[in-house]
Amino acid sequence: MFHPFCRPAQPAGPIEYLIVGLGNPGRKYETTRHNAGFLAVDRLAERHHAKIDRIKFKAVCADVQIAGVRCLLMKPQTFMNNSGEAVRDAAAFYKIPPERVVVLFDDISLPPGRLRVRRKGSDGGHNGIKSILYLLGSDQFPRVKIGVGAKPRPEYDLADWVLSGFTREEGEALSKALDAACDAAELLVQGKTDEAMNRCNGFVADAGREDAK
Repeated sequence: MFHPFCRPAQPAGPIEYLIVGLGNPGRKYETTRHNAGFLAVDRLAERHHAKIDRIKFKAVCADVQIAGVRCLLMKPQTFMNNSGEAVRDAAAFYKIPPERVVVLFDDISLPPGRLRVRRKGSDGGHNGIKSILYLLGSDQFPRVKIGVGAKPRPEYDLADWVLSGFTREEGEALSKALDAACDAAELLVQGKTDEAMNRCNGFVADAGREDAK
């Protein structure tokens, strides 16, 4: 168990990567589908004995060392639609190119317990990604998509769906997927994008294993 008086040494050297989880601030949103990115970055911070509590760049942040790479964990506090403001400001300050901005976020096209890692791409209808694309002026940032499930029926309001909570079974699958998403982020900051894609794009949490598609 991590002891509060035995803190790891502070990371040295320049910030090389931003690892950004997307979500909405506030207690009422904490465990909703749209906050899967926040949940993943929280899990990553816990893994590396860090607390995401420093306020900077319109985000709460933590400074961590992952496999010798100094990273800034970020949870933008601007609400989802303006997530790009925090990412743009931090990237400009640390001179981080888009290729070193790793974004973790929810994806309704994947069921809970599934992941998809991509080197780059469009916004796919996700407003947080749309904001980052626009304000970075690039789509060349790697991303980890965390499945949160599709709407139960076509007429169901999308906003209501992504702001709803998970069932117990979905939550169990999501928890396993969050661990796998952390693995993916750790590989991405080491430049092991192909390995991250190979390991995580076939991840099936509810089967308790990784399957190739």
